[in-house]
Amino acid sequence: MRVLHFYTMKQEPERVRAVGPKHAEYWRRAGVHGYHGGPFDDRSGGLITFETDSSEDAERLIAADPFVREELLESSWVKQGVVD
Repeated sequence: MRVLHFYTMKQEPERVRAVGPKHAEYWRRAGVHGYHGGPFDDRSGGLITFETDSSEDAERLIAADPFVREELLESSWVKQGVVD
């Protein structure tokens, strides 16, 4: 299944800048199939999409994201998409 993770950041720019490289490295090294992602132009949040076998796997991957672990997300939505 395709997973879409849309998130907005808390207004803590210094912490976001400090954790940002760890967040990017985490997703580069996660090895998930079909990964695409990046920040919004204004850096208010971002969108990540990837493929996984189950919603449990998706939850585990997202929970391990440094932005999530450091509690830097203001809001977060996870939706399942269709893979053609």
